Amino acid sequence: MTITGDLNAQIPTPQANVAQMFVNRVKTSPDTVAFWQPTDPGWKKYTWRDLDQQVRSYTAGLISLGVIDNDRVAIASNTRYEWMVADFAILLTGAATTTVYPTTGIEDAAHIISDSGSIVIFAENQEQVDKYLSIKSRTPRVKNIVVFDGAGDGDFVITLEELGRRGKRLLESSPNVVNDHIARISGDTLATLIYTSGTTGKPKGVELMHKGFTYQAASIESLGVLTAQDVQLLWLPLAHSFGKVLSVLHLQIGFQTAIDGRVPKIVENLGDVKPTFMAAVPRIFEKVHAKVTADVAHEGGAKAKIFNWAFKVGTKAALSGDLDSGKKSPAYKIAEKLVFHKLHARFGGNIRYFISGAAALSTEINTWFAAANLKILEGWGLTESGPATAMSRPWETAIGYVGDPFPGTQVKLAADGELLIKSPALMRGYHNLPEENAKAFDADGWLYTGDIGEIDAKGRIKITDRKRDVVKTSSGKFVAPTTIEVKFKAVTQIASHILVVAANRNFVSALIALDPEGLTAFAERNKLAGGYDQLRENPSVLAQLQSEIDALNAGLNQWEQVKQFRVLPKDLSIEADELTPSLKVRRSRVMQKYQDLVDGIYSESAKTA
Repeated sequence: MTITGDLNAQIPTPQANVAQMFVNRVKTSPDTVAFWQPTDPGWKKYTWRDLDQQVRSYTAGLISLGVIDNDRVAIASNTRYEWMVADFAILLTGAATTTVYPTTGIEDAAHIISDSGSIVIFAENQEQVDKYLSIKSRTPRVKNIVVFDGAGDGDFVITLEELGRRGKRLLESSPNVVNDHIARISGDTLATLIYTSGTTGKPKGVELMHKGFTYQAASIESLGVLTAQDVQLLWLPLAHSFGKVLSVLHLQIGFQTAIDGRVPKIVENLGDVKPTFMAAVPRIFEKVHAKVTADVAHEGGAKAKIFNWAFKVGTKAALSGDLDSGKKSPAYKIAEKLVFHKLHARFGGNIRYFISGAAALSTEINTWFAAANLKILEGWGLTESGPATAMSRPWETAIGYVGDPFPGTQVKLAADGELLIKSPALMRGYHNLPEENAKAFDADGWLYTGDIGEIDAKGRIKITDRKRDVVKTSSGKFVAPTTIEVKFKAVTQIASHILVVAANRNFVSALIALDPEGLTAFAERNKLAGGYDQLRENPSVLAQLQSEIDALNAGLNQWEQVKQFRVLPKDLSIEADELTPSLKVRRSRVMQKYQDLVDGIYSESAKTA
């Protein structure tokens, strides 16, 4: 049994709780910028002192509504400045934040609010207000809805401004009320309930404690990866555990955060903010890679030759470790001047590195970014693990690995290849689900992850697949669909998602969704007419997909190769419940929806056999 990581690693002493982290950061950095809020046009900046005044008024406002220690308060909103302020306000009361995606459907929303026992809901806008008013009879514990953008009704639904006014009145009569609440919070107090978007059954509430977040913040800070001089562009869903840990890291280190969850604005915001780091999910990197390589391939000629030469030089420099040690050959400096500086400019020009998480990143795409000296630190973890478990380090190139465990965390490899985790950040358990808790941990307190992986001689972790996703064909061969799907992302220019089908089948097939932007660009370059419906059946589009499948198959074993594919009638989306908010495919739901397409592949094959 292989174990990596050190539970007794030396890290800064974690702070008592997240509320105390907030207090200490305000005290240490009162007049430095904490947040940037988009104002269209431009950005409004808030110092930690500004933030403190807002948060304390909202905290007191919640107390005036009857929120007490260990209550739950929900936030149903996209990522925005008000989300962060509301979260801090909740935590300072001693209550816990229940995170809800704004795209969550009625049934799941009713379950989450009811199961969590949330008594107040922060709602982003009237659409969210209407959703929760429609389930009011099913969530009787809810006392009030507080709306970010909207008028409210002055009674059950109040505005954020009204919450602040109520809080200020309470502070005038009881100036120590917020401090009294903070003083009662311990590391064992529940901080957050995050409901996992399971593919079967109802979402399960993961209970994450204050001490888990303060440990993660101290552990990550000990690596020296980030400093108070950094600037973050934060767009990830704050309802996701990845976004949540970034918020406490912000408190620990004190860097600036520009916050805007509107995905279509990412490129524009990069130019405005010029961040030094940004966390993202793999789909963002895949889209950049596909667009740039497709544009260059279409232009061809001398430009394509220079581009390809530059990346050949860059790949050698990255994989040799030269870029890690600051060595740049004369050839690399030319490549930098001719090609790579343009790519850096796309991201604002100041990026030191990216952090990728929430799903697997293609090694080919990671290598491509590394060649341009745009390092991607790949992380790994689960909501149940806190979530931060491991991350590759910026001082070494270890493409294909998610790095070493964070100091204070251990990961072990079980006999069947599953990775297990032991860490101070692990969840307390699933909310109201004692039977599920018994299944989540082994007898010694190690968390089962469901991830299959490897640990190398240096203690670095590689994720190879999900345990439940490894399937067997009808001929008895094992196939890892996720691994094949990640590889495809590095060769496609026009697809957004691929689902590999192999379980109990006599050959491997795939369903492919086209990326609307990539498809439009392909159509313009090749002078093709029509929208998605027409183009998905166009011979030129199908020929392009076949060439991409051929490139994929060239690197696969014979029994893993995709023999046939079908194009889905539309791209996958969060709104259709086909993607999670972190842009991962809900495999079982998509397969159920398009089962006829899959069956058609194999029935047609049987007829021609």
